[in-house]
Amino acid sequence: MKKILIIFFCVVALVQVSTSYAESEPEEITKIEAENPAKVGVIEALRSASLIVKLTMILLAFMSIFSWAIILSKWNLFKSNTANNEPFEDIFFKASSLDEIFDMSKSYPKSSLAAVFRSGYSELKKIISSKQSPDTSNLLSGMDNLQRALNKAVSNEVSYMERRLSFLATTGSVSPFIGLFGTVFGIMNSFQQIGAMGAAHLAVVAPGISEALIATGFGLFAAIPAAVFYNQFINEIKKAELQFNNFVTDFLNISKRNFFK
Repeated sequence: MKKILIIFFCVVALVQVSTSYAESEPEEITKIEAENPAKVGVIEALRSASLIVKLTMILLAFMSIFSWAIILSKWNLFKSNTANNEPFEDIFFKASSLDEIFDMSKSYPKSSLAAVFRSGYSELKKIISSKQSPDTSNLLSGMDNLQRALNKAVSNEVSYMERRLSFLATTGSVSPFIGLFGTVFGIMNSFQQIGAMGAAHLAVVAPGISEALIATGFGLFAAIPAAVFYNQFINEIKKAELQFNNFVTDFLNISKRNFFK
């Protein structure tokens, strides 16, 4: 019986407290909204953001701008490469001599295949000028040197294509976490405001949550294009490597048939 009475009085007390809170809540909300009018818009949220959140978004903005600069430069590089490699490859298979190909390759300074060909052609000229006797050892040595020169030229071209792509990979993987870092601080500020005002109303919580979500949005804005174009460029490099390998094989076969008999 005593336990029932205790429970009864506890329930009555809770009902009275909740009723008094509900009666005073509209007045508190009106007072808080009057003292802290809600600020709407991205620019207002950025202005009212804390220092840590502002620094986070500045870092993300820098990463996004630099990523787009890399994306545009690489896009132009691969586009120019494709536009110059195709006509040079036609010349390579249709020309009557390597000397003719070498002279015509100067008309394609932005062609990666032309650069590989010029490296192989220069090495081939050195081998021919230094060859003393057409024995098997000279044949193997000359072919090895020519292949090493071509492989080195291919590696240089691939390395040039891969320059700064690591920054895109880093931006694509790290930017969401940097944005989340700013989000955590924004939410922490919201809870501090709640503790200072003693009430968890929308007028108190909304500005801080808005700042926090903007930091996350900045992180995603920087990460998504970087990740998408990084994968696209890696795919283009794989295609270029396959084209290089086929070109090197054809160059070696032509050289062997004509100069290493």
